[in-house]
Amino acid sequence: MFDNPVLISVIVLTILSLLKVHVIFALILSALVAGLVAGLPLKETASIFISGMGGQSETALSYILLGVFAAMIAHSGISNLLIQKLLKIKKPNKILLLLLIAGLTCLSGTLIPVHIAFIPILIPPLLFFFNKLNIDRRAVASALTFGLKMPYLWIPVGYGLIFQGIIATEMTSNGMEIATSNIPIAMAIPAIGMFFGLFIAVFLTYKKSRTYNQLATAELAAVSEDEELMKKFEPRDWITILSVFIALGMQLWFGSMVIGAMSGIITMFLGRIITLKDGEEVVQDGVKLMGAIAFVMLIASGYATILKETDAINELVNAVNGVTGDSKFITAILLLLIGLLVTMGIGTSFGTVPILAVVFVPLCLAVGFSPLATAALIGTAGALGDAGSPASDSTLGPTAGLNADGQHDHIWDTCVPTFIHYNIPLFIFGVIAALVL
Repeated sequence: MFDNPVLISVIVLTILSLLKVHVIFALILSALVAGLVAGLPLKETASIFISGMGGQSETALSYILLGVFAAMIAHSGISNLLIQKLLKIKKPNKILLLLLIAGLTCLSGTLIPVHIAFIPILIPPLLFFFNKLNIDRRAVASALTFGLKMPYLWIPVGYGLIFQGIIATEMTSNGMEIATSNIPIAMAIPAIGMFFGLFIAVFLTYKKSRTYNQLATAELAAVSEDEELMKKFEPRDWITILSVFIALGMQLWFGSMVIGAMSGIITMFLGRIITLKDGEEVVQDGVKLMGAIAFVMLIASGYATILKETDAINELVNAVNGVTGDSKFITAILLLLIGLLVTMGIGTSFGTVPILAVVFVPLCLAVGFSPLATAALIGTAGALGDAGSPASDSTLGPTAGLNADGQHDHIWDTCVPTFIHYNIPLFIFGVIAALVL
């Protein structure tokens, strides 16, 4: 097991990331390591890597379109209404503010399907506000990651419906039938673990004040000085809200984020919230907003393809089967460890589930896990590592907003805190779910 390409390449990825090597280069180097350790020639490894980048092309396109949609929402000015309300609070409670941010972020994957695209729009103007309150941004990162991750594990709306549908489909195709409607039941206990992690981060770990330099950047100063922000709710704001609901409805109806985002964008144009004259500039802003993250997802897809081609994941699971025997407890622990390794490397829960289900389902059948327990294991194994992975949108998104003034480190202020506070409780509660369901 210790010479397994997956294990070695993920260790390389982790070390490079901790050394602050950019995530794009870290992923490419780790992918090459995985191929070389598996015995593939360098040229073939590179070829597999490049061909595999298309595996996340729809996701990358979705993120770019959602970035454009989010930029349009920002251009409409409706997000300033929320900022105004926060700035008017005379004596805000820091803990309540963090919980509010976590709650609002939950909406980004359910009711308002913009996912991480809202973060670089909403959070940078609020940094001025956070700095005045001396809020530890690691707590904000933990709140944001919670809101990005917990809903798709448990709530069958938006991204959650997609994630849970993948679990049900992959389990059924691999010999264990389960209805999509049963997945939230299976994922309820792991989701509770996410709540524990959030409360520990907010109430204990990062409760103390932390001082930041109050940089007078144009974007931050605009929040406190621009009188144009002080506006009332207008008819154009209703059109913006309508576009959000249309985007959500079309996404759920067609099961496509691309169609949903395009529907919202078209509504914004038809409603004259964005004119054709301003369209080019706003679209460019949206591409800048999400383009880098979309490219990271493409590279992560190439990395995942190499892991599949080397058959290293199957070797890991076969090694687990050889040492666990019929023990459900030991099997659950080792399966979740494999999920953590794979997702840390790939950086996406959605892309991990199909990989794991192929080998998890037969093993769970052999050990005697129920369909609900198997779903809990697959879902938790897929989610483990999403928080804390340097290539995950659940960490890239928060950093994109919190580092607007250059005072928030991606690895040490986002990845490490979210890894500790969410992967540990997810692991514990995932094992519990596997044993009691």
